[in-house]
Amino acid sequence: MKYNCLTFIILILVVGNISAQIPAQTLPDFKFFRLDKSPFTNKELPNDKILFILFFDSDCEHCQLALKRIGQDYQYFKKATICLISIDNVDKINRFMNMFGKGLKGKKNVVLLQDNLNQFISSFKPQKYPSMFLYSAKKKLIDYEDNEETLFRFVNAINKTVN
Repeated sequence: MKYNCLTFIILILVVGNISAQIPAQTLPDFKFFRLDKSPFTNKELPNDKILFILFFDSDCEHCQLALKRIGQDYQYFKKATICLISIDNVDKINRFMNMFGKGLKGKKNVVLLQDNLNQFISSFKPQKYPSMFLYSAKKKLIDYEDNEETLFRFVNAINKTVN
């Protein structure tokens, strides 16, 4: 019985800390990998474009809806660099993209990345899936959202920033 209470208290503390995370206010240094295993770092991002990041889990229904909507409304996102990042394995990421990301495949401003070093969560501090970040060209956080239903906020911010 003592162990159950202790486990419950630890669980509350851990969950409380996770939900209280504040997303990274400036773009952290990172090293992720393209699906061909070549490294990709924050230094490779254009300095003159805003950055939209979608951190996803292939099995997450909300992530699937978010990616599908971004692809359908790609014309509103094409002025931003788009980084799609997951900790899933390459096969799952490819299946996810084939099913839900068809509207983004082959786009020059879209980079598909794998976080196989598990650094995204500790560096960017997302709250849940999907986590969507919008950073200015100066790498400052403009907006964060984890509700795929509010993608219009990013569209408005991208168009205000770019125009």
